[in-house]
Amino acid sequence: MLMVLAATMLTAVSCGPKKEAPKVLVLYYSQTSNTKAVAEEIATRLGADMEEIVPVMPYDGDFQATIERCMQDREQGVLPEIQPIAADLAQYDIVFVGYPVWFGTYAPPVAALLDQVDLSGKKVVPFCTFGSGGLESSAKDLAEKLPNAEVLPGYGVRAARMEAMPKEVDQWLKAGGFIEGEYTQLEDFPEPQAVNEEESALFDAAVDGYPMIHAKATMVATRAIPEGKEYLFTAVDLPREDKPDMPPAGEMKVYVTVADGEAPVFTRVIR
Repeated sequence: MLMVLAATMLTAVSCGPKKEAPKVLVLYYSQTSNTKAVAEEIATRLGADMEEIVPVMPYDGDFQATIERCMQDREQGVLPEIQPIAADLAQYDIVFVGYPVWFGTYAPPVAALLDQVDLSGKKVVPFCTFGSGGLESSAKDLAEKLPNAEVLPGYGVRAARMEAMPKEVDQWLKAGGFIEGEYTQLEDFPEPQAVNEEESALFDAAVDGYPMIHAKATMVATRAIPEGKEYLFTAVDLPREDKPDMPPAGEMKVYVTVADGEAPVFTRVIR
């Protein structure tokens, strides 16, 4: 009788319902293919479905034309018309939303999508590409737009650093628990200190040639990263001789990495 009872209990346990893995969708808008490359990397690593957000009237890729069109639309309070997406969002538990950062937030085609779909109750994961920064500000806007969804920590990469993207995406997905594997848990930055001449020169070298940053580093904190060192600079905008009527934007945070034996490069800016 004991053997029969044990066999019955084993059968009951083994035949119980299995917990299904969450279903994941990667939605993205990409103008220059950088965001598309990040979307493909995420979808490949997760085995997720993927779909592109497509404007009815595509942005032509010219930087100045895109800026002018966006400014005109903003003044008129309109968003671009987009093609209907094919995915049934009700079937997904986690939705990765990707975009280039324009004017400090997600690009207008993504704003148009968010006006049309319901992501309530889902986990939403932002990822983006940018010239200097915008992950933090766009993720904040996303959370405000989707109060009934859970917006998780996102990933952003400069267009000038796309070669670093695959490894960074791998670490980000592992840290977020989306895939299994070892990842490096970075220590918090210590309290910042006043920059010295060497650190000031390192900051200048990292931002040299980038026209949107004209600033002086004042404070810095450092921490070790795999194969190098990371700096978190506090910097203040300087007056621009070429644009004397442009007021300084104020204080900013600039992340700079120095891989062993390589030149410093800034990874993102938070204004």
